[in-house]
Amino acid sequence: MSGVLSSERFSEILEEWRRSPMKRPFIAKVTVNVSLGYGGERLQKVAEFLESYTGQKPVYRKAKRTIRAFGVRKGENIAVMVTLRKEKAREFLEKALEAVGHKLKASSIDEFGNIAFGIEEHISLPGVKYDPELGIIGMDVILTIERPGFRIVRRKRNRRVHIPRRHRVTPEETMALLTELFNVQWV
Repeated sequence: MSGVLSSERFSEILEEWRRSPMKRPFIAKVTVNVSLGYGGERLQKVAEFLESYTGQKPVYRKAKRTIRAFGVRKGENIAVMVTLRKEKAREFLEKALEAVGHKLKASSIDEFGNIAFGIEEHISLPGVKYDPELGIIGMDVILTIERPGFRIVRRKRNRRVHIPRRHRVTPEETMALLTELFNVQWV
């Protein structure tokens, strides 16, 4: 998706959602990932910060393979992540978008309407003060956007393995949703 959403197309998408509410996508989850590349005490402090800021316990992520040049061993904890849903996701997303100035790149949306962006310094989040023990950390924020009914891919009974393309969220719809909900500007 290289272009920015035009106001005419934005109006068309909103009208389509008004006529057919089951086509209106929603934010299924927000995943926040902080990767240091090494473990230890600093990673624990990052996990404590993430838990206090998001209100949810983070999960440690392990290295998949050994990389001697970076001093990383397979199975070593090198990152933490949190998955937020519903109201917690919305609250964190408002703060994260404020940290990036409500501006996102249209090219960061994938073909299924999911979007990822980075926050270079955690101190740019509202309400965060610099802590010398923690230092400066960056984080990745990934939004998963779905339509109602997409659950059939994950359910246990009578699972469907294929979702038709017409039921997938398009990049334009993601742009329209985030513009409507959070007043995001696209560059």
